[in-house]
Amino acid sequence: MPEGDTVWNTARVVERALTGEVLTGSDFRVPRLATTDLTGWTVAESASRGKHLLLRLTRDGQQPLTLHSHLRMEGAWRTYQPGERWTGRPAHLIRVVLRTARSVAVGYHLHEVTLVPTADEESLVGHLGPDLLGSDWDPAEAARRISAHPATSIAEALLDQRNLAGVGNLYKAETLFLRGLWPWTPVADVPDVTATVELAQKLVASNRGRWTQTTTGSLRRGETSYVYGRRAQPCRRCGSAIQKADQGERITYWCPRCQPKPD
Repeated sequence: MPEGDTVWNTARVVERALTGEVLTGSDFRVPRLATTDLTGWTVAESASRGKHLLLRLTRDGQQPLTLHSHLRMEGAWRTYQPGERWTGRPAHLIRVVLRTARSVAVGYHLHEVTLVPTADEESLVGHLGPDLLGSDWDPAEAARRISAHPATSIAEALLDQRNLAGVGNLYKAETLFLRGLWPWTPVADVPDVTATVELAQKLVASNRGRWTQTTTGSLRRGETSYVYGRRAQPCRRCGSAIQKADQGERITYWCPRCQPKPD
């Protein structure tokens, strides 16, 4: 599932395929853009912000545009050679197709697909907190935003993209395990919020540039996480069975001994 590092990696793949290329055709399979034709536009940049992908486009005599898409849980972009079979996902999930003379980029199961003047990008991503993989990363600001809601659980606070952009369920669970924090701990009771967000950033950044996500340092299957996806399996530290439960609209994993409920 896309998290900050996955979207960053996706932006790099699209960048290598499209940046500097003139679009020879486009196909939008979303109602609001169904009649849009970007033929003749040049892809100037492929950037990410949290789970958002931003393709910036230019054309002589026109104001620059940004094609925005949100990957959420299921979204993905794949690139192909002209004439190559598109094998990324079922065809009915295709939302955007961008063609150039040397490549094709296909967006699957994308959300919030929008085309806006680049000058108006902030209307789409301006609400996001500091990006864990962006030049604006500021742990003090992320901690300040989280601490502004002391009654919120630390797990939910880490997932709130308005606090910091790029943490998903995987990095939330792994950060809290490594910090020894029970997922339902109120923010007010977290000993060091800044250290918590700094660790989250380090975990996300450590996987930038590769598709296998690991928080343990091992890339071997079954050894890449401490608690995430390991319900009922023994904790790598203490041997206790890893727990899994619903938390808000998401699920969470934790070790009941290494992350005890506060007294």
